[in-house]
Amino acid sequence: MTDCLFCKMAAGDIQPDIVHEDQEILAFRDINPRAPVHILIIPKTHVPTLNDLDDVQMAGRLLLTAAELAKQQGLAEDGYRTVINCNAHGGQEVFHLHVHLLGGRQLTWPPG
Repeated sequence: MTDCLFCKMAAGDIQPDIVHEDQEILAFRDINPRAPVHILIIPKTHVPTLNDLDDVQMAGRLLLTAAELAKQQGLAEDGYRTVINCNAHGGQEVFHLHVHLLGGRQLTWPPG
């Protein structure tokens, strides 16, 4: 998808602050962080929303990548949050599926 910000990142046209990359997944620091650690984890293929995800293996890889990054970032022991916003009312701003990994401080509930 040519006008998708995250597709441009996955293609290398835009260089985010990458913390993980493999053949299927890209993870990078959010430019507007909501916590000391705020990483976005995306599939490299364009999937607009969680409603559009039909690949069970990709769903698992996204979450396992979040857990591995939480360990690497020193968040696993104290705790962290993963969030997937879906569509406008769910707070999704970029319509390319992404998992937020947040941590590094006490997170409150409800989130807002």
